[in-house]
Amino acid sequence: MNARDVMTTEVVSVPPDALRSEIAKLLLDRGISAAPVVDADGVPLGMVSEGDLIGRDDTAREARRDWWLALLAEGEPLHPDFLASLQSIARKARDIMSAPLVTVGEETSVGEIAKLLATHHIKRVPVLRDGHIVGIVSRADLLRAFVAEPEGKVAPKSGGFLAGVFGELDDRFLHRAHPAGTPVPSPAADQPEKTNFSVGDFQTMESDFKRREREEREAQQRELAERNRRTVAELIDQHISDEGWRALLHSAREAAEHGEKRLLLLRFPNELCSDGGRAINVSESDWPSTLRGEAAEVFLRWERDLKPRGFHMSAQVLEFPGGKPGDIGLFLVWGE
Repeated sequence: MNARDVMTTEVVSVPPDALRSEIAKLLLDRGISAAPVVDADGVPLGMVSEGDLIGRDDTAREARRDWWLALLAEGEPLHPDFLASLQSIARKARDIMSAPLVTVGEETSVGEIAKLLATHHIKRVPVLRDGHIVGIVSRADLLRAFVAEPEGKVAPKSGGFLAGVFGELDDRFLHRAHPAGTPVPSPAADQPEKTNFSVGDFQTMESDFKRREREEREAQQRELAERNRRTVAELIDQHISDEGWRALLHSAREAAEHGEKRLLLLRFPNELCSDGGRAINVSESDWPSTLRGEAAEVFLRWERDLKPRGFHMSAQVLEFPGGKPGDIGLFLVWGE
């Protein structure tokens, strides 16, 4: 049983500019506790929950869990903290949402989803297809799945962390038709060379060559785009395991022992970022919120386990094919 089988397909989402009061009313009207934040193209940016709405400081935690619902309760006393918050500048979804976002693909097993919820201490995950949300799997959905599935059928998906899956893309297949060592037939061997040619003939040959070259380049670009699309779809459904995380930490220790100051934790296509890597390329402070899939999970692991110990994380574009951002790297940094 996988995400497609158990997900809720009627997804209620909000735009980045939605006001906090608007989000609160939406959650109340729809009887839900959270909603994904999506941009104009439907790409998920984060998740905003009732916890994000009321704040997560000590005062908010002491208040009743649903005190903010009193916003729409006529005649009922409002919580003092909520009244105080009304005097502050109106905040929008982009200001309070939780990001980066842990996501899954439609084929992710319910066992793997359960592990993700436990590992990242979250209550729900969006399900993506081609980078867009097609459903939500919550703890309630998982509970229904486990109740419905015969005992022993629901189990976490096996498989370790695919470190190194983001290696260099294969070389272009310019010589696919004639592998190395295969003689290429020469037209001159079959027929005598034409001698009564004109400059127009040469110009035609030049034009034909450039046309074939352009068509080949465009075909390669289409192939690369399709491969990247498939790769991103696969990476959305790749999740870092505890064993994989420990292996990365071991590699970092070995790197430090050899005098290194940082370690490349992950290399991935820029398409895995919700903005195609733009925020990372221009060093915007909110670049972590653009991460998706395994990149988001690596960042969240660092934030929880390593940031309190003084480790830093950086991101940079590793290559610029055609002058545009290409693969991106996440680095664990401990040196100056």
